Amino acid sequence: PAAVERAFDVSVRDYRGKMGQLFYASPHQPAVPEHLHAEVSGLGRILSYTPHHLSRPDHIPLDVPDRGLGPDALLRTYNADELVRNGVTGKGITIVIFAFDGFRQSDLDKFTTMFGLPQFTPEVIGGSPGEPRGELSMDLQVAHAIAPDARKVVVNARPTVEGGGGYRKIGEMLEDTDRRFPGAVWSFSIGWGCDKLLTAADLSPVRSALRTAQEHGTTAFNASGDLAGMECRGGQDWSSPPSEQDVGLDSVASLPEMTSVGGTTLSTDPDGEWVSEQTWFDVPLSQGTGGGVSALFDLPPWQRLAAEAVPPERHSGKRMTPDIAAVADPFTGVKIVLDDQVVVGGGTSQAAPIWAGLTALMNQYLLDNGGSLIGEINPLLYRIAQGAPRPAYRDVTLGGNAVDNAGPGYDLVTGLGTPDVDNLLHNLQIAQKVQG
Repeated sequence: PAAVERAFDVSVRDYRGKMGQLFYASPHQPAVPEHLHAEVSGLGRILSYTPHHLSRPDHIPLDVPDRGLGPDALLRTYNADELVRNGVTGKGITIVIFAFDGFRQSDLDKFTTMFGLPQFTPEVIGGSPGEPRGELSMDLQVAHAIAPDARKVVVNARPTVEGGGGYRKIGEMLEDTDRRFPGAVWSFSIGWGCDKLLTAADLSPVRSALRTAQEHGTTAFNASGDLAGMECRGGQDWSSPPSEQDVGLDSVASLPEMTSVGGTTLSTDPDGEWVSEQTWFDVPLSQGTGGGVSALFDLPPWQRLAAEAVPPERHSGKRMTPDIAAVADPFTGVKIVLDDQVVVGGGTSQAAPIWAGLTALMNQYLLDNGGSLIGEINPLLYRIAQGAPRPAYRDVTLGGNAVDNAGPGYDLVTGLGTPDVDNLLHNLQIAQKVQG
């Protein structure tokens, strides 16, 4: 620390966090010395603690299980049921879920028995992430409900937040996962800290690993967060009014290569046929879909037309999130089993594995019909939104979170909207043929 202080002319201090964690940090961001500008593009934060959290609502209601979607209704809601009836069940595709907590096999067994699905035991890489707290079990069940024949893999992400070097460790974890399971679909329902705490240099190992995996056919989905656009708000003090410093994104979810998934409140008919969706925002619980503008990354070329729907002073030429959305309201969510009880899942951490499961179906179909794995999906999603033979999204125009409002076209709470999978798949197939 003393050498770092001298080299960069900053102070390095010891801290104890509110949860008891001990770490060192500099209250000032070091600058690259002028004579090194040609060789050093940027510096990360001087920080030995990697902030992290589960993207999961604090409240999962036990009193509304009958309102939850079963697997058939979930598939019908997003127009993927005909695919499954024609034998597209995710066979040959791997879904990887990165987790901080564990799962109970008995919950998975009861879930599959209840809905007549094939039983499964996920493959766990790196040992159990920890005690079952509901998040991982929900992710696994939601993905299995959509793609029951896909291979399910759990990667223990807990070591990335033990000790320093967290973002380098995240990059190494992604590289190892890509080597083991090339072309898999990835789902993240965890967060690694507010983007305002970091620099782009901090995240460069993560971004590099993600790009390499996408070259091998991987598509990655990350929950946009459940704090209604205030992912930078620390602690549990919800009684004080929000400040500008509270507004922000989860750092890894904001990567241009990551597909950020926002959340909706869903309405269906009794059979699960889609009726409408609006932005998920539960004011009494201080929960809602995450989203907003990156503090770190410039607006990608494929988002420029979408940015025309957002006031220029709001996006300021920076990466916008989320990209797409799915149901996240715990009162309109998916039926799952936790601690041997049938409950209803929720949060954008439910929306991310929904998209992962649907992508597994689309990947299988494309491979079975002369196509290829989707890989990096963001440029394709936005290109399809600009004009395609079939309408691929249900535009969510009602509601908002604590920061932004929904509206026609792209918005900073539900992105491009929720999927009509049959139409989206048809458009993806055409795009792959055009690309050769």
